[in-house]
Amino acid sequence: MIDWAAFLIVFATSLVGATAIVSLYSLGLRLLTTAGRVPVVAPAEFTDAITVITPEEAAKAAKRAAKAARKNPLTPAQQNLARAGAYACFALCAAAVLFGIYLIVPFFHQG
Repeated sequence: MIDWAAFLIVFATSLVGATAIVSLYSLGLRLLTTAGRVPVVAPAEFTDAITVITPEEAAKAAKRAAKAARKNPLTPAQQNLARAGAYACFALCAAAVLFGIYLIVPFFHQG
């Protein structure tokens, strides 16, 4: 017989946990870009596949990121605070993932 109350608790917990991790990561990225550190990804090339972006497109993206960083209205102290908040969000995401692994792997919490 299925214990529906336990099923609903697991469902709600996983939904809230996933939402929290994704929200923290999104907030961290937002704070990082607000601080002026736009994450520009280098072009990726795969064997027997397509190139994701060309080097010219990567250069244009880097130029746009540099231009946006120069237009940033925040003071250096505010940028440092936003950067610290971003790193705190990423640390909380990592802590949540590590805690989930701790809960799943029985070796870590045996008596």
